[in-house]
Amino acid sequence: MSKPDFDLFRISEDHEALREAVRAVAEDKIAPHAAEVDQTATFPQAAYDALVATDFHAPHVPEEYGGVGADALATCIVIEEVARVCATSSLIPGCNKLGSLPLMLGGSEELKHRYLAPLARGEAAFSYGLSEREAGSDTASMKTRATLVGDEWILNGQKSWITNAGFSEYYTVLAVTDPDGRRGANISAFIVEKSDPGFSFGEKERKLGIKGSPTRELHFDDVRIPADRIIGAPGEGLKIALRTLDHTRVTIGAQAVGIAQGALDCALDYVRERSQFGKRIADFQGIQFMLADMAMALESARQLVYVAAAKSERNDPDLPFFGAAAKCHASDVAMRVTTDAVQLLGGYGYTQDFPAERMMRDAKITQIYEGTNQIQRVVMARQLLARGGA
Repeated sequence: MSKPDFDLFRISEDHEALREAVRAVAEDKIAPHAAEVDQTATFPQAAYDALVATDFHAPHVPEEYGGVGADALATCIVIEEVARVCATSSLIPGCNKLGSLPLMLGGSEELKHRYLAPLARGEAAFSYGLSEREAGSDTASMKTRATLVGDEWILNGQKSWITNAGFSEYYTVLAVTDPDGRRGANISAFIVEKSDPGFSFGEKERKLGIKGSPTRELHFDDVRIPADRIIGAPGEGLKIALRTLDHTRVTIGAQAVGIAQGALDCALDYVRERSQFGKRIADFQGIQFMLADMAMALESARQLVYVAAAKSERNDPDLPFFGAAAKCHASDVAMRVTTDAVQLLGGYGYTQDFPAERMMRDAKITQIYEGTNQIQRVVMARQLLARGGA
C-alpha cells in the first residue's frame, strides 16, 4: 500500500502568512464599508483599491504576465478571508479569475500578455459571459452568434446574470460560430472589450444579496472584434468554458466558507455577551450544540475546498468531481450556518444592526451561480458512474 499524501492536508507557513495579511486588509479596509455597500447596492470601490494596492485583486495571474502567481489554494484563501467580512468584495478576485481563466487555459501567448498584464496591474477587471436568458444550465443551447467576416468576428445576441458587468473592462464571451455544427462543438470563446462599438449593458439586477456587485445583461449588436481575439480554435469554446468551471467552482466553495466563517464569528461574539436567566447564553448546552454543529460543518467544507484546490493546482483528472463537491457542500453549509447564526442572535439577527442577516442573504447565491447545486450533483454522479468511484 502506498503512503498517503499527508502534504495534501497541510497548510504551509506561507499560506498562513498570506491569510494573516489578507485578514488584516479585510478587517481594516473592507469590513468598515460592507454594510453600506449592501444597503446602497454600490460597487465596493474602497475594497477594490485596497485589494489592488496589496496585489490581492487577481492573485492567480502568473508572474510571466506581471502577476504574483498565487497557487489555487492561496487564491482560495484570499477569497475566503475577504468573504468573511464582505461577500460582495470577494467577487473581485473571484470574478477576475473566472473571467480570465479561459484565456489562461486556451489563449495564445500574445493574447495572454495583452490582457493579463493590465489585469495584474489592477488597470482592468475581467468578467465571464456564458449564461443566457434561455440557456442557463443548458449552456449548449445558447443563441449568441459570432460570424467571421474577413478579419473580424461580428457578435450578436445577449448574456445574462453577468457578475461585475459594466465595471469590468474585459469579458470572455461564448458564442455559436457554426450554427449547423454539432451541438456543443460549435461554440467559440472571445474577448470583448467594454469600449467595443455595439457592446452595451442592461439595467442592474435587483438582488437578494451580494448587492454591491453589479449583475447585468450583456448586449451585442453587430459588435466587431479582431479575428485574433478568439480564445483557442473555433469550436473549442464550450470545452474551455467547462474546464474553467471545474477550477473556479472551487473558488465559490472558498467564498461560501468565508461567508460561513463570518457568520459563525458573529454568532460566537453575540452568545458570549448576551445574558438570559442570569448567565451567558453561551453557557446553555442547547446553544453549545448548535455552535458545535456549525463549526463541524464549516470545517468539513473548508477541508474539502482545500483538497479541491490542491487538485485544481495539479489539474488532477478527478477535479470535476471534487470541484463540484467543494462548491456544492460548502454552499449548502454556508446557507445552514448563516441561518443558524441568525437564529442564535434571535430578534437582533433579523435586523441590519448585525451582519448575520446580510451573510444569510449573501450565502444563497453560492448555491446557484456557476451551476446550481442540483447541477453539481449531476456532475458528481456522472463522474462516479464513468469511473466507478470518486
